Amino acid sequence: MTDGRRTARPEPARAPEEMRLYVVGDIHGRADLLEPLQARIEADAARYPDRDRWLIYLGDYVDRGPQSREVLECLSRPPAAALNRCCLMGNHEQAMLGFLADPLAGAHWLEFGGLATLSSYQVAPPTPDADGLLEAAAALRAALPAHHLAFLEQLELSRRFGDYLFVHAGIRPGVPLEAQAPQDLLWIREPFLSARKPHPLMVVHGHHVSVAVDVRANRIGVDTGAYATGRLSCLVLEGTGRWLLDTREGGPRPLPD
Repeated sequence: MTDGRRTARPEPARAPEEMRLYVVGDIHGRADLLEPLQARIEADAARYPDRDRWLIYLGDYVDRGPQSREVLECLSRPPAAALNRCCLMGNHEQAMLGFLADPLAGAHWLEFGGLATLSSYQVAPPTPDADGLLEAAAALRAALPAHHLAFLEQLELSRRFGDYLFVHAGIRPGVPLEAQAPQDLLWIREPFLSARKPHPLMVVHGHHVSVAVDVRANRIGVDTGAYATGRLSCLVLEGTGRWLLDTREGGPRPLPD
């Protein structure tokens, strides 16, 4: 976890003209936080009917928290009419799909949050042997609604809007954006987190927990550890402006530099 300390940044990144972006960090099975935050986002978006409004989720919807099933149900429904939506893949969704495809090779998923997802689908923890893993994967496949699986399989690795690149974990410094490896986009920590040189675009990411939305010269981290802290954060971007929206009363608050 970082302390949110900030460093000086070059010219501020800019979102596309006439566009308002809402960027939500790692949810990790906290539908109880997602639903009220989404309601606040929809209420704010309704105040800007002349904007092209996008809701961007940075991945890690499942695991750790107790309501993975409810989170996927919420996100697999069509968004509010006022909003376009982009859902990115996180490393936890990749691991869940890996377990479903090959339970023996993907058993590591159960060691970092997957058991909570099994529980949310009323699948018992497996015994630690091949038969147990195969049975658990079969039970999860049977319990997983088709539209949840379709949602997971259609997740994107990254999306660019204006001067911003949205991705779950980050990028590998020095590698062209078009050559970034999916494994880095989903899993990287270092050397991305400690990099100080500007990237080709301002990177907005989750994956690495900080106590507050973490603004650096070359990246913005939006994962505030919702599953453990009860804080699910939304970064709002328009032009060069940046605001913070969460489940507290009131509208977006300016994000400190």
